Amino acid sequence: MTEILVQDAEVAPISDADRVVDHPAWARLKNAVGEIRPWQSKDGSIDFDAPGAPARAAAEAAVGKVIEAVEELAPLLPHDAAYHRALVADLRKWADSAFAVPDFLDSLLAFQPAAARTDGRRHLVVFPMYTQNGNPDRNLEAVVLRMVWPDWLAELERTRYDNPLFLGITFEDFTEGYDTNSAVLFPETIAVREAPERFTWGGIFCDREAARFRAVTTAAVGVLGLDLPQDIQEMVDDQQRCEEAFVLWDMVHDRTHSHGDLPFDPFMIKQRQPFWMYGLEELRCDLTAFKEAVRLDADGVAQGRDVQYAILFDRMFRFPVTGERVRNYDGLGGQLLFAYLHKHDVLRWTDNTLKIDWERAPQVTNQLCAEIEKLYRDGIDRPKLVHWFAAYELVSAYLAPHPGSRWAKGPDALDLSLPPRKLVDDVLPDEFPLSMFYEALSKKLKNVIASTKGITAEGSRPAAGAVSGAAA
Repeated sequence: MTEILVQDAEVAPISDADRVVDHPAWARLKNAVGEIRPWQSKDGSIDFDAPGAPARAAAEAAVGKVIEAVEELAPLLPHDAAYHRALVADLRKWADSAFAVPDFLDSLLAFQPAAARTDGRRHLVVFPMYTQNGNPDRNLEAVVLRMVWPDWLAELERTRYDNPLFLGITFEDFTEGYDTNSAVLFPETIAVREAPERFTWGGIFCDREAARFRAVTTAAVGVLGLDLPQDIQEMVDDQQRCEEAFVLWDMVHDRTHSHGDLPFDPFMIKQRQPFWMYGLEELRCDLTAFKEAVRLDADGVAQGRDVQYAILFDRMFRFPVTGERVRNYDGLGGQLLFAYLHKHDVLRWTDNTLKIDWERAPQVTNQLCAEIEKLYRDGIDRPKLVHWFAAYELVSAYLAPHPGSRWAKGPDALDLSLPPRKLVDDVLPDEFPLSMFYEALSKKLKNVIASTKGITAEGSRPAAGAVSGAAA
């Protein structure tokens, strides 16, 4: 295993006057990355025998431009000196390999942004990588980001929600792979020869999440005729407040994957399970963040109430109608939350208007969290397949399965001589279709949701009332 490189001596973050994105070398770096990306195969290599491929000398010249730009920009970011040296070395090794599958493990290990989380600190990050919810190919990407680590968040992480690997970040500029729906920077996405023994950081772009939330929530509130309390309307109208809500939500959500009564590997994505299991896990983490937000609100933490309604609105308005319906586990979780609140009379869809019982919403939302936690706790004593069926029973108590579902017919409809992972093949791509309410809402919000691709804090969003008309 390559030894992790330590960062150079601490240096104060650069001022706004020295922003990387305003330096001429950043524009040259972006252009060079944009030149290289179309030449790359899915795995990040360059096949010089492929149609339209460049001459090797052209690829070497383009990588040379990236190296020159990184070396020119590096003095602006002395806290990343070790990373930028390793990055230049990895770029040269890639060129020397005749642009085989890239291996940037050395520079990944040298990049240690969580070692010194400082509010406002900037980083220039260049890696061959895929962008989750964006580009599935491992293309060369470059992004300039800024840390979001205010004192109040640092104190909560220190005293209540220990999460030493978590990074709250915002965009300053990016290459094409981030002109997408991707709102994360994860080391798992980077092309390396072998996975490190452990990852040491994970970043979530709270500015994109907040801007997207504001756009979709504003549109949904108009479509549904929802009357928001004044303080929640003020939050939706305030990008800074929404960013603070999302960075706190994400910090608590992220740590929850490894906390609680877990009957399985918390990193479930490595396993083959029915997609409702992933949906319940993501919803459990969000509802745990909601539960903690209720406590923070009671303790006088200003962001506590904002987090509650960021979770409710994003989960109910955006998640169910975003993306394809094939194994959409985040969409499933949003549908389940809406149906649970509706069946417990917290939500009422009457006269083409949505009404929310704001006083009961926290209590009943926490009640759903408790049901999922009980499912997990009981699952410790169950075989895997029995646990999957128990989870299906919980979901199907509130969401109607597809009429053609084998799983809905129970164990007798499945070939139980097969191993559990093979029974996943009997799960329909859209096992729990959208309700009529959500089908109609999807048509009303699809253009707004599409417009949030690549959005940042500076991005435009629909004005209140820009989308009108009832959902059904």
